[in-house]
Amino acid sequence: MKLHSSLGPNPRLVRMFLIEKGIGEDQVPRVHYDIVTGENRSNDDLTDKNPLQTLPVFELDDGTCLTESWPICEFIEENHPEPNLFGNTSVERAEVRKWARLFDQEVVVPMTMGFRATGGRPMFEPRMAVVSQEAGAELSAMSDEKWRWFDQALGERNHIALDRFTFADLIIFCFANFGFTVGWKLPEGTDNLERFIATHNQRDSAGIWQQAE
Repeated sequence: MKLHSSLGPNPRLVRMFLIEKGIGEDQVPRVHYDIVTGENRSNDDLTDKNPLQTLPVFELDDGTCLTESWPICEFIEENHPEPNLFGNTSVERAEVRKWARLFDQEVVVPMTMGFRATGGRPMFEPRMAVVSQEAGAELSAMSDEKWRWFDQALGERNHIALDRFTFADLIIFCFANFGFTVGWKLPEGTDNLERFIATHNQRDSAGIWQQAE
């Protein structure tokens, strides 16, 4: 197996997931691409593996290539079920997926589209369709409002779905840290999320956010 990776929240989400599972780079070697220079879009081998040219790509030993961070993590979970990160029962799995999907829809989509149209515009505009800067600012504001909603939902707990660390916590943590790397800050009124992030920054897997690539 092999992980095709880069900067960004989704590749690092998969990398954290592997570390949480106790799977090291000796078992799943990592191939890094420089997305700032557009290496992922000029590499013919990667394009053959994923015509969308997005990362991460999880390449299996038989040549099968899985894309999109969430399905990749579910694949890893099914093949390495412990420690469990998606839930031990059908009810737990539904709860974890509920919170992950809500966050993906309500925060990740507007947050990333907003960033591409504003602070990230110089890099993204030549490569893909982006909305106007005005629309980007509106999307960022929508995302910030949902961050506040998640802060209220989290309350005094340090886990959003179950009483332990799950994929739902991981996706929230990774996209917050992605924001920090591009100059974003948690919106006002999110003290619970600030505590949540500080707590999970102590995890061994969180060390990848301090690495330069």
